[in-house]
Amino acid sequence: MATNREAFDEARRYIAGGVNSPVRAFKAVGETPLFFASGYGCKITDIEGHEYVDYVGSWGPHILGHASEPIVTAITRAAKSSTSFGAPTVTETTLARIICDALPGCERVRLTNSGTEASMSALRLARGATGRHKIVKFAGCYHGHVDSLLVSAGSGALTFGNPDSAGVTPGVANDTIVLPFNDVDAVERAYAQYGDEIAGTILEPIAGNMGVVLPVRGYLESVAAITRESGALFIMDEVMTGFRVAWGGAQKLLNVQPDLTVLGKVIGGGMPLAAFGGRFDIMEQLAPEGPVYQAGTLSGNPVAVAAGLAALTQLRNNPAIYRRLEVLSARLEHGLRAGAERAGIKVYIARCGSMLTVFFQDGPVHNLADAKRSDTSRFSRFHELMREQGHYLPPSQFEAWFVSNAHTFRDIDSTVLAAERAFAQLVS
Repeated sequence: MATNREAFDEARRYIAGGVNSPVRAFKAVGETPLFFASGYGCKITDIEGHEYVDYVGSWGPHILGHASEPIVTAITRAAKSSTSFGAPTVTETTLARIICDALPGCERVRLTNSGTEASMSALRLARGATGRHKIVKFAGCYHGHVDSLLVSAGSGALTFGNPDSAGVTPGVANDTIVLPFNDVDAVERAYAQYGDEIAGTILEPIAGNMGVVLPVRGYLESVAAITRESGALFIMDEVMTGFRVAWGGAQKLLNVQPDLTVLGKVIGGGMPLAAFGGRFDIMEQLAPEGPVYQAGTLSGNPVAVAAGLAALTQLRNNPAIYRRLEVLSARLEHGLRAGAERAGIKVYIARCGSMLTVFFQDGPVHNLADAKRSDTSRFSRFHELMREQGHYLPPSQFEAWFVSNAHTFRDIDSTVLAAERAFAQLVS
């Protein structure tokens, strides 16, 4: 059996960088990436046979845990009928209806294969609907590897210390106005100067790609109002938060309704599936009814739709899942904070529902500049110590941890105890 190191060396011979998404390379924590063979519940096992309590959850989709039986059954049943038709299926409509019923900001949706596709399409739709070109985004908010949005991006791009990607042309970048998160005055200034050129404002209502960063009171409402006053569209990227922080997403939890919503992760049940949706009058601008073209051969793939439908059905029919996730996540948050305090380690823990980040600094963290003050070398060592004790964390200071319904109180307490040991070793 190959080791993780051997597997990575082999991967680098055939895959650019040895990985198919940059953060997986573990460069931010100076380790060899783990290659996984299996996962069940909240446990995952690498190719060397080491088992870990997982707080990555495929970066958020596995809210029910790995290999959830209803999802696996749905995938198997769908695959036996066909893996793809390239034509409509009634399950697409069923999934779309559930999304529209749950999210106050969605009257119609369009399914895509990835969050990047959905974000790109939502921006094209905003430009087509308004006849304007510029987009407002926020430093540290990541919306996929869309050219116009890889300007001061977070997550993997931030980890490599180069938030502006090579290959993004100045002309494309010039259509993007980048502002600090949680700064209403900056939004007012941008719209005062460029208001009649701005097609929309896109943001993560609860940021997760510079670590979890919550909006300050009144921020989202103010941004929405400023945006709409100029005739632009307010776009919420809920790829991470949609059906994760609450049934109906952050927009339902925070009672702020967008004009367009971008979704992914949880709605696909771990399969490649995303969506964007919004008001009927905006969505009818899409082809074949309107002039804004958007398409995808595998969009609404029946296997992915079946997985997403199974995941959302479980969440809709069992509201106690969200209450349990809140209890588990709060227990983890309080335990981590107490362990750090006992060791004399300064950390700032930001959490919303089952998403959290342990920033290695004393906080608070309201934006990207705040997040970047974190001690990344200390996080790197903490990550290594936790991995050695059988706990798999996101390999970057600037990412969210995810708790699943498959975690038990025993798992949470085991993680807290491991963290307490790790904090102690950081100061020994």
